Amino acid sequence: MSRPNRRDFLKSATGASAALACSGLIRDGRLLGAEAKPGFEDQFCICNETFVDWPPRKVARFAAECGYKAIEIAPFTISQLVTDVPKGRREELRRINEDAGLKVAGLHWILSKTEGFHLTSPDKEVRKATARYLCDLAQFCADLGGTIMVFGSPQQRKLLEGVTVDQGMTWAAEVLKQAMPAMEKHGVTLAMEPLGPNETNFLCFAADAVALAEMVDSPHCKIILDCKAMVTESKPIPELIHEFKDWVAHFHANDANRRGPGMGDLDFVPIFKALHEIDYKGWISVEVFDYTPGPEALARESINYLRKVEAQLAAG
Repeated sequence: MSRPNRRDFLKSATGASAALACSGLIRDGRLLGAEAKPGFEDQFCICNETFVDWPPRKVARFAAECGYKAIEIAPFTISQLVTDVPKGRREELRRINEDAGLKVAGLHWILSKTEGFHLTSPDKEVRKATARYLCDLAQFCADLGGTIMVFGSPQQRKLLEGVTVDQGMTWAAEVLKQAMPAMEKHGVTLAMEPLGPNETNFLCFAADAVALAEMVDSPHCKIILDCKAMVTESKPIPELIHEFKDWVAHFHANDANRRGPGMGDLDFVPIFKALHEIDYKGWISVEVFDYTPGPEALARESINYLRKVEAQLAAG
């Protein structure tokens, strides 16, 4: 018997949802009597650079219209350096999202398009500057209402020529430890992001990110799991979710093809099942890198697919 493809799944999931709705078992998108298996609807988030050059107010309104509950912000979409963003502008950005009914989940791409910062640089002064800027980012994050800072930024962490993995881990831990008091002060968690070897040569796997977080030894240093990155690991994504459940503070939903969830071949049913099994409470944030379909399609199709996954799991 042939295995159903993703298109068949979407059709069947849609049909199942419609049947349940007609039967009166679904109300406001939720399965009645399923209180013991709450959904992730209130945890859906989207990254603001998905909307390319849209102004913040338009982004917030459209994201809320789609059903997202939070926005995740790439600082470079606001300013090259967050230290150049005045208090009034920070308050305005926070208010724009609150007025749309959105929370600000936090920041990602935190060192992208900056200069002079590097997590594993052999230059001690560069590392000091990086630690100071992480503290500035923590305040910026809190000013916007966010609580998560995703450290992806593959170019600003990669091991430079002649730097060993052990040296990189030592220097990275040194930088992050210096930033932890600011994270604690502002109520922000720094989530180290494993990225595949095609993107960087440092922290390529979830176990590496956890090892670094253990060296930092702070409740404000955790990890994020990203689907696009996890497909490069030897273990299945659900297994990674279970293995590192105590460390996962944030989650990026995307496909290996760099588009949104449901826009490729990655099946999110077992992924969401694993997240439910570990009782994951953080944001599930749509992050894309191929903007070809356009902002509207990326935002709408991604959340609609995630809802269909939830409907299938709720239906049992």
